Amino acid sequence: MTARLDTPVGSITAPPGTPTVSLVIPVRDEERFVEACLESVLAQDYPADRLEIVLVDGRSTDRTRELAAAVLADRIAEGRAQIVDNPLGIAPTAMNLGIEASTGEVVVRADGHTALPPDYVSRSVRVLQETGAQCVGGAIRTLGTGPVGRAIAAAQSSRFGVGGVAFRTGRPTAGPVDTVPFGAWPREVFSRIGGFDPELVRNQDDELNFRLLQAGGTVWYDPGIRTDYFATPSLRRFWRQYHQYGEYKIRVAQKRGGFASPRHVVPAAFVVATAASLLVAVARRDPRWALAVLGPYAVANGAASVAVARRTGADPTRVAAAFAVLHTSYGTGFLKGLWRWRRRDRRR
Repeated sequence: MTARLDTPVGSITAPPGTPTVSLVIPVRDEERFVEACLESVLAQDYPADRLEIVLVDGRSTDRTRELAAAVLADRIAEGRAQIVDNPLGIAPTAMNLGIEASTGEVVVRADGHTALPPDYVSRSVRVLQETGAQCVGGAIRTLGTGPVGRAIAAAQSSRFGVGGVAFRTGRPTAGPVDTVPFGAWPREVFSRIGGFDPELVRNQDDELNFRLLQAGGTVWYDPGIRTDYFATPSLRRFWRQYHQYGEYKIRVAQKRGGFASPRHVVPAAFVVATAASLLVAVARRDPRWALAVLGPYAVANGAASVAVARRTGADPTRVAAAFAVLHTSYGTGFLKGLWRWRRRDRRR
């Protein structure tokens, strides 16, 4: 059973009036990004004596830990930062270990692929206090390196690519949502509804926030809370990432008894409809059936790719490929999840 959040836990105060914050950062093999991430953390305008940094390393095989230790050396010596070992190497156990090792009244999640603006922590805390929400977060500005990475970043930030996901598309208005990335929570939330589900290699933040909503809490999106996120530069990795998102979305739905939003079903419906049209085309020996779904999709993809390319400067052909990878990988992952967990108890 999920404990109810019957009383607001967003109103948090601590002498001298500024709550202590634990910034938890799961990392694994992030040597390309970890220095920039931690430097942005050290540049926060939040009072340094109220901010604790907990980096949780999933036993990186590159120089991630070495580089992180060098950047955080002074804070570690002052007792205001620590590096925690994560033997399983996955994000949910990293967050649980980081929360367990931390002491702050507010827990803020960052990511090794992110760079935070100086007011990220202070604004998150302020929005928690002003709204009384149990989780707050904001918009992601997805950045890409190289022509493929820029195309992927453009696709991930487009309504055609991800639907109406507020934090991806940068919705300009604040308000309640079903989830946010890299959230900020009052510590009491975890004692009431539990931590991150270690079974969920992907979508663990979605499941936690869904659980929070079902417990009567509020997840609040504020466009003023912004994060720079560096997209993968590889279509192959992009496929794997979104295939897992689709696959694990089924497990989240089983555990929570439904989907937080109907948009999660759309890519799978597209894949099924496409497969059905191709089968009919083969059975009837009429190639026109193959265009029943792929034709309109190609037109929509092309139009969206050109529009996104004009706005972002990305190559439209690569953007079209990124859209196709995003939709088909998520959809096939969703279908794989239906099969993989077809006999699993939804609460276990």
